[in-house]
Order: sequence, then C-alpha cells, then structure tokens
Amino acid sequence: MKLGKTQRTNQFLESLKAEGEVILEDVQPTAAQSKSSLPPTDPVTLTIEERLNVVIRRDGGLNNFDIQGTLSLQILNQEDGFVQLQIENQDVPGLSFKTHPNINKELFNSKHIIGLKDSNRPFPAGQNDVGLMKWRIQGMDEAALPLTVNCWPSVSGGETYVNIEYEASEMFDLQNVVISIPLPALREPPSVKQIDGEWKYDSRNSTLDWSILLIDHSNRSGSMEFVVPPADSSVFFPITIRFTATSTYSDVKVVNLMPLRSNAAPRYSQRIQLVTDTYQVI
Repeated sequence: MKLGKTQRTNQFLESLKAEGEVILEDVQPTAAQSKSSLPPTDPVTLTIEERLNVVIRRDGGLNNFDIQGTLSLQILNQEDGFVQLQIENQDVPGLSFKTHPNINKELFNSKHIIGLKDSNRPFPAGQNDVGLMKWRIQGMDEAALPLTVNCWPSVSGGETYVNIEYEASEMFDLQNVVISIPLPALREPPSVKQIDGEWKYDSRNSTLDWSILLIDHSNRSGSMEFVVPPADSSVFFPITIRFTATSTYSDVKVVNLMPLRSNAAPRYSQRIQLVTDTYQVI
C-alpha cells in the first residue's frame, strides 16, 4: 500500500513538471549521497597562520605591532606520518623561528627541513592539528600595516559629523573587513550620509559596523560619513578592526613533502591565512 501511494504521488509530480510547474521536493538524502557530498579530505593538511596584534594611536604612531605565526600538521593515517617537510619563507627583518622540542633543530637550521629527531617515528595521526613550529615578527613600522583607519569627528549645528577613511596596503587583499566604531548612547540609528561598503547599527553594543567584503586593487581606499547628536570625540574610540587574508608577512610555505619509507609522498594541501587577534585605533 505504501509503495503504491508513493508511485501515484510521483506520477502526479511528474505531470505537474511536464506542465511547467516548479516543484520543491523534500528529499531525504541517503547515507551514500550525504557522504559523497562532503568535500574530499587530503591525507595531509598543513595550516599556516599569522595573527596580528596591532594598536595604533589616533594621532599617529604605534603602541604595538606584533605578528605571531604557527605551522601545524594534520595527518589522517599513521602510515602517512613518515615524512619530512621542506620549508621556504621570505627573509623578513625581525623574524625568529622556534620549533617544537621533538623537531630536529639542526636539520631545520641548516636545510629548512622539518623532521622529527627520531626519523623512525611517524608524526602523530588523528583529527587534531599537531603544532610543528611557531615564529614571531617584531620591529615593524607603520608603513607595513595592512590597513590604517582615520576618524575625524566634528560638531556643527548641534550635530556631530564623523568622517572615517581607510587606506589599505598593496601587500594584501583583505577579506571580510569589519570596522567597528563606538557610538554615544542613541535613541535611533545614526544617519549614514555616505559609505563605501555596507553598514549595520549594533544597538546592543552601541557600535556602527562598517563592512567591506573585499579590499583589493580596485578599492585600496574608502570613506564613510555619519551624523549623531553632539558627542565628545573620545566617544568614537577605540575603533576595532577585523579582517582576513590568504597570504602572510613571512610567506612561510611548505614546498615539498618528502617520504621516508616509500617512493611517493602522500597528497597534501595547505591553508594559509592572516587574521586579526587585536587590531585597534585608540
């Protein structure tokens, strides 16, 4: 009985489709379909990440500009863990590396190869990333900042006009940029007069969030103007900035995966990103 009902229902849907109707079908995927829809996972995944901690003074100059990087490894199968990694990077002033205690430091210092001290042991396998190396870059100046933001509040005719502009370096294309400006207590959203990008008023946190999906060669600079009731200029600070990029300052990358127990290295992929930990204008 159930099978016959399904057949009649399918025949009815097919007749509607033949007449040009658009049918939204609630189809439960099978286990095989669900599995096949998942993206393929490489046996070895390398994650290279740099995190920015930056504090910029509103009147110019830096309080802090610190870059910390990590290289981590995920191996799904134990047999793929008998490998060494050939590393390359840019020669950046102030760059210093520190390898995990189980890594052969002499091999890394002389040949830029990451391998275990005991080459008879594999790298650990599993779903968790294994940290191999970290680094730090210090001593950068303002010219190396990926993004600068200037804020110019001024009171006129019983209102505060706030002009904000950003300037982005050509070193990076920045993604998912959000510039959050604190606001005074308001009864209604600010009046945005002009903006390059999108904006959102966060009434709970009393901030105006300026969003730019992508900053690249086409929009290295941009501006916004909004109006609020009279307020002291200090209210609009600290400005908090968030973004990501798919390249890093050190340009650390794995250029070769060298097998120790077979003729062919396992397939691998690299994820490279620059992210903001703290990035503020105070």
